[in-house]
Amino acid sequence: MFDDTIAAIATPLGEGGLAVIRISGPDALAVADKVFQTGGKNSAKPSVAPTHTIHYGKIVRRGETVDEVLLAVMRAPRTFTREDTVEISCHGGLLPAKLVLDAILESGARLAEPGEFTRRAFLNGRLDLAQAEAVADLIHSRTELALAAANEQLAGKLSQRINQLRDGMMQTLAHVEAHIDFPDEDIAPETRGQLVRRLTDGVSFMDELLRTANEGQILRRGIRAAIVGRPNAGKSSLLNQLLGHERAIVSPIAGTTRDTIEETANIRGLPVVFIDTAGLREGGDEIEVEGIRRSRETLARAELILHVLDAGEPLTRTDETYLAEFAGKKRIFVLNKIDLPRKLDLPEPFTRHSSLVTLSCLSGRGLEALKDAIKNLVWAGRIEAGMLQVMINSRHQEALVRARAAAQRTIQALREDAALELVALDLRIAVNAVGEIVGRTTTEDLLDSIFSQFCIGK
Repeated sequence: MFDDTIAAIATPLGEGGLAVIRISGPDALAVADKVFQTGGKNSAKPSVAPTHTIHYGKIVRRGETVDEVLLAVMRAPRTFTREDTVEISCHGGLLPAKLVLDAILESGARLAEPGEFTRRAFLNGRLDLAQAEAVADLIHSRTELALAAANEQLAGKLSQRINQLRDGMMQTLAHVEAHIDFPDEDIAPETRGQLVRRLTDGVSFMDELLRTANEGQILRRGIRAAIVGRPNAGKSSLLNQLLGHERAIVSPIAGTTRDTIEETANIRGLPVVFIDTAGLREGGDEIEVEGIRRSRETLARAELILHVLDAGEPLTRTDETYLAEFAGKKRIFVLNKIDLPRKLDLPEPFTRHSSLVTLSCLSGRGLEALKDAIKNLVWAGRIEAGMLQVMINSRHQEALVRARAAAQRTIQALREDAALELVALDLRIAVNAVGEIVGRTTTEDLLDSIFSQFCIGK
């Protein structure tokens, strides 16, 4: 438990119907008492109000009314942070929410740091570390699949599997350390075999989790897909079709797109960040040259390329140059303008390892086939509901890689009848690495790194 009380605006800043200010800590009710003035016969001061009740009144600062509000009282431990909590709903807008927060801070609370409410929930045992990360994933979800995966992790599905893995390894470690304490009793060969089998099963389970890392990261952060091609091939038109609205300027004048444009779209349940780039060509004015330079930087970071080609024009030497240049990346050839007489034939060597889709950006014909091709290229097979329960993030992946390596060394040491002290050393490294995922092994730096990525008020 913490000895100070924190407060923050928990809703996005800006104009809106409502804003919520959250207070949490041992003095949350006392702080709320100082700023809240009851306004109805059934309203009560926060310090005497029953838990989980809502009260109408107004916030007063320096003797003046700031806003009419609804105030919710939630007493520990039945709160998100397991501390006394007050949530004040005021009118939306920058000024009302700021003035309410200022009144609270002047009355004894301090401004919360990024993610501090969730950090307190973790440190007070309300959530484990994997569940705490799921809170951020939930907020940042951009597709229903990402939302479902975050909800599964928040419900503890991944934590349950990780805890089972760690508990099994702890049992093995306890067995090894018991024999270290009693050196006169050697581990029997059949017992060593049992320990090896148990650890081998653990490694197999870690492999199963590690196979979900790529898909998990796609759901959380999306995949970056650069739309490239010669000027006037239809790149901006394709972006508009994929987004379902007019985002990029479309013009028959070559070089209209001078800078990269990034927008996220839901493609078969997957968040895909599409980047419309300046048309690739040599020359042009200084602005266009800078746009092309930025396009090339974008291409270096992109995980997928949609190479747009004009099906109504024959292949040029410039096209062939770019076909060869991007051969090392995942790509889909998009033959646009198929409503015109086709004059383009792609050489077989270029299409051998790439998908090819024909469409018309004017009518949208072929767009659904392109969406299928994108999904199939970045996500093999069907998206099963059971997969969403255990999709790990990059931090989990790094911890599991360390745990797996240490477990493999333990298995090898047991098979070679090595000294039990060496066996226990590697096994404890594995246990600690697995424990990092759910927060059973933590450092202050690790917590700072995780919760600094949260918004203030969460």
